[in-house]
Amino acid sequence: MAQVSIWVYPMLYLTVILGARSPGPSIRRPMMTADQIRSLQPALAALLLRFRGCFRTQKTIGHWENYLLGLLADLKRKSIEPIALAAGTPVRTLQEFLAFFVWDHGRVNRQFQQLVADEHDDGTGIGILDASGHVKQGDKTPGVQRQWCGEVGKKENCVVGQHLLYTNNDPKNPFTCMLASDLYLPESWADDRARCRAARIPDEVVYRPKWRIGVDQVAAAIGNGVRFSWMTFDEDYGKVPAFWFEMDRLGQRSIGEVPANFYCWPKWPHYRSNQKAHAAKRVDTVCRLSPLFRKQAWKRIHIKDTTRGPMIWEIKAAWVHLVDSSTRPSRPTDRQYWLIVAHNPQTKEYKYFVSNASKTARLEEMLEAAFARWHVEKWFERAKQETGFGAFEVRTYQSLIRHWLCSRIAMYFLATQTEQLRGEKSADHLGAGGGGGQRSGHGHLESLVAFAC
Repeated sequence: MAQVSIWVYPMLYLTVILGARSPGPSIRRPMMTADQIRSLQPALAALLLRFRGCFRTQKTIGHWENYLLGLLADLKRKSIEPIALAAGTPVRTLQEFLAFFVWDHGRVNRQFQQLVADEHDDGTGIGILDASGHVKQGDKTPGVQRQWCGEVGKKENCVVGQHLLYTNNDPKNPFTCMLASDLYLPESWADDRARCRAARIPDEVVYRPKWRIGVDQVAAAIGNGVRFSWMTFDEDYGKVPAFWFEMDRLGQRSIGEVPANFYCWPKWPHYRSNQKAHAAKRVDTVCRLSPLFRKQAWKRIHIKDTTRGPMIWEIKAAWVHLVDSSTRPSRPTDRQYWLIVAHNPQTKEYKYFVSNASKTARLEEMLEAAFARWHVEKWFERAKQETGFGAFEVRTYQSLIRHWLCSRIAMYFLATQTEQLRGEKSADHLGAGGGGGQRSGHGHLESLVAFAC
């Protein structure tokens, strides 16, 4: 078992609780004391014990504990080898824990989503769909190929994941957690089943566009009890009419960005024809020329307050028909959707949004949800730094999925502790030396894995 004294929780967690700025790269991170770490043992124990039914043996959950603590520790690299060396565990053992040991990571993820639904759903939660790219060398990591990588802003040899984030979008102390992470398998991989088998990618894992993976993630989360007041996403999802129809099927209220060349009908056409006069129009053209928008005055919307001052956008909005391409020629949808054009008077930027919300929806609330995507970008940034989200060095599909899951649960633990302690006196909590039934000395984390097999 790993001793408490060898692990140090991330500085981000400590600085958030204390309200301090994160240290710069040239500033040495102070270590948390054994007493400070021990003060968190009951919470970590309670979290791990929730998933005891997903593991066959105490030994396996002990390896899980070691891996989670390694992701939370102040290690320079958070891949298998440095975690194993720090914990005093054979590297091969931790590799096999991720790749081959029998434990139900799918059930862990389902229970994790149920936990979020039970303890954090206050009716205001926002779901955010997004993809992440992770630069990798070689050609053995599952799904790796030269493709667009948002991490570096260009095409690169990388692995791409598709993710679903949950946030309460609190303006001062937001709670966020990543509900789902799945591998985006490029078509070149999906068409080469021998290569997939070498990476132990199951036959049922095939090429799916990211928007389709996102739909399945939302459906699974809803099935596990998570409720979203809004779902939001960027134009990679919003540009696909079929994606909107899937959100409708799920009954999920959504608002997302669409590109300027997204097509719609500002009104029902007089004839079903491909002639230009009756065809669908680009949204930028509709917002510029259609009477639906030309006759409107710009409405100023306060989105939120930032460190640079209030974020103000001017908007116009109207109801339009989307393009249903399930028939030839394509036709306008029976139902109508919101089309919103937003203009930033300071930067002169224009954004276009579509929403399937009802006519009674408040535009202010819609825009608050649409501009909540920064939460997922911040989560990626912190998770890569604090819990090694992108530090995987694996060659099997199961290892990758399990690494992402462990990193997400580690981030959740930090988020819940931060949320709990913000309302308490940090000095009293972090300085507790032996009260509250805590053991003295460094001790072991045996209580974290004590359960009936």
